[in-house]
Amino acid sequence: MQYLSILDSISDGVFTVDLDFNVTLFNSAAERITGFKKETAIGKKCFEIFRTNICENDCVIKKTLKSGKPITNKKVNVLKKSGQEIPITVSTGILRNKAKKIIGAVETFRDCSEIELLRSELDKNYRIGDLIGRSKVMQDIFLLIEDIAQSDSTILIEGASGSGKEILAKTIHNSSKRKNHPFVAVNCGAIPFNLMETDLFGHVKGAFTDAKTDRLGKFEQAKGGTIFFDEISELHPLLQVKLLRVLQEREFTPVGGNKIVKTDVRVICATNKNLRDMIEKSLFREDLYFRINVMKIKLPPLFERKEDIPLLLSFFLKKYNAKTGKSITRVGDEVLKLFMNYSFPGNIRELENIIEHAFILCHGEVIDIRHLPKELTDQAIPLTNSDSLKSIADDTEKDVLIKLLNEHEFNKKKVSQILKIDPATLWRKIKKYNIKSKKYLAT
Repeated sequence: MQYLSILDSISDGVFTVDLDFNVTLFNSAAERITGFKKETAIGKKCFEIFRTNICENDCVIKKTLKSGKPITNKKVNVLKKSGQEIPITVSTGILRNKAKKIIGAVETFRDCSEIELLRSELDKNYRIGDLIGRSKVMQDIFLLIEDIAQSDSTILIEGASGSGKEILAKTIHNSSKRKNHPFVAVNCGAIPFNLMETDLFGHVKGAFTDAKTDRLGKFEQAKGGTIFFDEISELHPLLQVKLLRVLQEREFTPVGGNKIVKTDVRVICATNKNLRDMIEKSLFREDLYFRINVMKIKLPPLFERKEDIPLLLSFFLKKYNAKTGKSITRVGDEVLKLFMNYSFPGNIRELENIIEHAFILCHGEVIDIRHLPKELTDQAIPLTNSDSLKSIADDTEKDVLIKLLNEHEFNKKKVSQILKIDPATLWRKIKKYNIKSKKYLAT
């Protein structure tokens, strides 16, 4: 009986089952974590007492009894007797008698509630809504959101396709006093010009042949909330004029109508193009640009915020685990190295697509290279040792130095200030990469 006292003294839950999955032992920690007394548990089927989200389709004890191999530290959720669901990790092993015959299995489990609570508290610093980042540029944007959310000023978000412009717009909306009102998105490049005016401002019955009833436009649908113009650069010039009037006068007239409608919405615009260049080419109205550019936020491409990739991976793993019912815990080391050295031309959207692709092929707990899209692994730089990583880092650093020195006419003091390094450190790097003069830079 001494071993029972030992089992009751440890903080991890332990229970054993026979070959029919009847509970044969249930220690004190198992009682505390599940809420069931051992007198109730012993003799019952394990899935009646130890109610996890994998019991029905992915039972770890059944797997262990079938394969003879233990399972360690698998993350699952268990439903306590009270109805509360908590996160735990489980491990399994085979039970044998003195004759080495299999007589059942043992499962140990650990309550991870406090760890998850600490992790969620930590995540609060790196996440607002679905906007995620620990990089300095993202932390600066987080601080900016706190101020922007309190105003109703028009915002312009600049960033490459897939960098998260709509997510940022939704985050601003959900952090503002308008959060209980609609967020309405308009893709300026997806709606034909002949339908866009009706789509934005609505129409009255009889405005045209098929207008059999009145229809509310996006501005009225977003009443009290936020209207988001995605890819504002694609808005037709004639509609640019009408949008400018709405922003100036805060009113519009539905198509075919004569009644002026007052509008109460916040306007957020986004673009992946340089609107200044478009103004010079007469492709975008300068007066509209200044009207929407009250507050500008620049979202960096993913390759400029590589330190955010592990956080984004964690977010996408949780998202697709919930969506697919799988329990993938992480990506392999080689996968992470590949991601950290890949340019991600499709930005965060591309990273998410890669993870979704991997979830289709991965049937274990770790995403490996073989689970990634072939076009990604074919173009990936092989990362076999630390020397290759160092070479990649050196080449990147040299390119950055040459670019900055070119831009600032070899002003080493200015470049060292931009890079926030000591001038002596910059001098050593220039010597290391044999960057000798402006003549060298121009070749």
